Amino acid sequence: MYEYEYAQIRSAELIRQAEQERQVREAVRSRRAARREAAARSAEHESHIPGLRRLRSNARAA
Repeated sequence: MYEYEYAQIRSAELIRQAEQERQVREAVRSRRAARREAAARSAEHESHIPGLRRLRSNARAA
């Protein structure tokens, strides 16, 4: 009987662990997507400002 109960407990623990790992992957995926969207918005915004790229490259060189 103990072996069956142990197997049930172990199975439940593995299921919880898998769910937690899935949630972590989902959170990482969401953060990456948000960063990509922010970068795309920033790049789009910067493309509408004349001379901004030149100003930034000059600032980096200084």
